[in-house]
Amino acid sequence: MVGAFLGNRISENLRTRLPLLFGLSSLGLGVAMIVKGRSFPAVILALLLGTILGELLHIEAWLTRVATKTRVVIDRLVEPTDTSPSHEEHSATFVALMVLFCASATGIFGAMNEGMTGDTSLLIVKSILDFFTAAIFATALGYSLAALAIPQLIIQGGLFLLAGRLLPLMTPSMVGDFSACGGLIMVATGFRVAGIKHFHTANMVPALFIAMPISALWTRLLG
Repeated sequence: MVGAFLGNRISENLRTRLPLLFGLSSLGLGVAMIVKGRSFPAVILALLLGTILGELLHIEAWLTRVATKTRVVIDRLVEPTDTSPSHEEHSATFVALMVLFCASATGIFGAMNEGMTGDTSLLIVKSILDFFTAAIFATALGYSLAALAIPQLIIQGGLFLLAGRLLPLMTPSMVGDFSACGGLIMVATGFRVAGIKHFHTANMVPALFIAMPISALWTRLLG
């Protein structure tokens, strides 16, 4: 909301150059998570199957429609600025940020990790990154970006509360492979946020939910 209020008062240099830094930060976090993997064939298999599932379910297309409807509602309440992007640009950026804020591996793994171990370090890093990312992108996207706080609270709060139930079922290998799978998605998100390569990251998110079962099955069958 602060970023939307400031709008074009923030210098053009900050608005154009900081997203590159946000993408770099996402890439760095992704690499740090990837190295924790134990069974990389299982990680790659989960990523492939999860992405195929996401493509079949058209998750990104569904989120794009949500982004468009959100902007329409917000624009009725707050008049868009002259610097507001087109609907296509708004939707593409909004979806990327929705994944980054609400369904990224950092948020999902961070919420689950805090629920199971009490370690808040990853979520603190994510909160710092999200704060400045939201402020900068809101200078162009406007107040509609603030709406992402709602699904973010629901998703990460729910995962935090449910994490304790999953703890007895998890092994260090499963956690490591889950982290590696999420790290690969974070790398793809970093490329997208930095404007380097447009990965359909929303369609990759289902991989996070099958990474641990596949890791457990792989370890059990192949060791």
